[in-house]
Amino acid sequence: MAKNDDRLQLGKVNFLLLILAAVLLIVGYVIMSLNDITISPILLLLVYAFLIPFALLYKGKPKE
Repeated sequence: MAKNDDRLQLGKVNFLLLILAAVLLIVGYVIMSLNDITISPILLLLVYAFLIPFALLYKGKPKE
């Protein structure tokens, strides 16, 4: 079978960023549950719009 190069090749950094995103999402929803609706939407927007896509699309330096 031929190797499929179209797949996402996630490394250690990608998984660490995704774990950070998950933790920040939990923090954002906990803050929202405490009726503080000033910081939580900003935090959730940043995580959903920037951190998760960056974590999925980031490719480290090529090994030489």
